[in-house]
Amino acid sequence: MLNSAAGLPHAILPMGNSLMTKHRVLLVDDNSDIRAVFQEGLENHGFEVVPASTVNQALLLISTENFDVLLSDLHIPDAGDGLTIVSAMRHTHPNAVTIVLSGYPAMQEAMSAILLQADEVLVKPVGLAEISEIILKKLANPADRVATNRERVAAILERELEPTIKSWMTRMEANPELTAVPLSYQDRTGHLPLLLCDLVRRLRLAPRAKVPVSTAALDHGILRHSQGYSVAMLVEESRILQVSIFNTLQNNLRTVDFSTVLLDVMTIADEVDAQLKQAVVGFMAPKPMQRSASAD
Repeated sequence: MLNSAAGLPHAILPMGNSLMTKHRVLLVDDNSDIRAVFQEGLENHGFEVVPASTVNQALLLISTENFDVLLSDLHIPDAGDGLTIVSAMRHTHPNAVTIVLSGYPAMQEAMSAILLQADEVLVKPVGLAEISEIILKKLANPADRVATNRERVAAILERELEPTIKSWMTRMEANPELTAVPLSYQDRTGHLPLLLCDLVRRLRLAPRAKVPVSTAALDHGILRHSQGYSVAMLVEESRILQVSIFNTLQNNLRTVDFSTVLLDVMTIADEVDAQLKQAVVGFMAPKPMQRSASAD
């Protein structure tokens, strides 16, 4: 039987003169009938199953016990709750196989892009024999599992500087309001490396550190005024920048560190807004009076 006090990851059963280990499965579903059916079926296939009915119960078990497998419903009871459990399992037990179940067929394709921390996304109804086969294959082939090397958002944005700028420029060229002011590629994008570097610097600040003001954003506002922009155009340009940044993160979901991504996304939104404010300040600043011809 399981020696939980010793923190052993498997149940150990005697078989003649040999020992057989049972892989431990954390089964999470708020439907008691489904839990009962899945538990009985998985146990009949040779697994030790620990059931949980709520997110909090699952998180407590993850933090206090060892598991080889997570099998969780995506909706318990709210959409996306399974994400929280998968993230916790990946962080605490990075070698565990993680499988998510959804009752919505359209979710399999859509969530495959989002649940990149999970090894498999299955759509209900799915047979217990199929689930057991998938679990055993994943356990036997760890090289085929989801990569656990994760990057902070700052590192991704720093590495993907040029693709982010190109993404921004593509959106700019499709915007008739902004292309109404004709500018060269350099004049259009010259400010972006500085703004993105300020953003990366902000993402790497220590907690509660003083947030510096982006002088690059202030200078950008002054420049855009001289180029014939309006305040509305500044706002639209900033919106496109935020969309381009999030597009870069979407393209790098396989490596992003999900344990910090929500905080980083909030920081991005705040910094882009702060940069927009500085750009508007620069745009609206009094300009030096030009000398009149009569002054000569």
